[in-house]
Amino acid sequence: MNFFYLQSLLDGALNTVILSLLTFLFGGLAGAIIALCRISPNWIISITSSLYIQLIQGIPLLVLMGLAFFGPNLLGMGDVSALGAATISMSIYSSAYLGEIWRGCIESVARPQWEAAECLGLSRFQRMTRVIAPQAFRIAIPPTVGFMVQIVKNTSIASLVVGYAELTYNAKLINNTTFEPFLYFGIAGVFYFLVCFPLSHFSRVMERKLNVANR
Repeated sequence: MNFFYLQSLLDGALNTVILSLLTFLFGGLAGAIIALCRISPNWIISITSSLYIQLIQGIPLLVLMGLAFFGPNLLGMGDVSALGAATISMSIYSSAYLGEIWRGCIESVARPQWEAAECLGLSRFQRMTRVIAPQAFRIAIPPTVGFMVQIVKNTSIASLVVGYAELTYNAKLINNTTFEPFLYFGIAGVFYFLVCFPLSHFSRVMERKLNVANR
């Protein structure tokens, strides 16, 4: 195996991790806001956030990347880097799904918990932060980690539109030179596994530790 090719795959794996972390950071922050908007007592805010989710979930990620990469230039706003376009589009895409996941987790907290917190005279903010959020957090761990794994694998789409040199992109370039697809795509698959398996294992450990099923 050529050391240069292995180094290229390692660089691609690092770029995959960077894009995944940026996506989850910005997508998670936006998703948390959207989840809170979805349960807002203000029907305008709730409906607007619901329409946002439906809109984003109805558009393929590939299309969002194309809009994020080519759109600013066409509007005279200058060029966007491959990493920037991939991060923006994947964060927007993730925010819709994470927002809906977390909204469901919040609303799955038993109604008596909401009522008991209200009877204690807690404000809406206090009810959410002290009573509802800790319980929703336990419920949210498995689907959130599962979506994080999907984020890691969806980074491979970035190479198709914006040319971001992530793991799959580099493996494809190497294969075009060596014509050894089984070897280098196989190594890429191992790298994906090494990134995704710890996330899945962490989810199972946290489920057992927090005893999600019985709380």
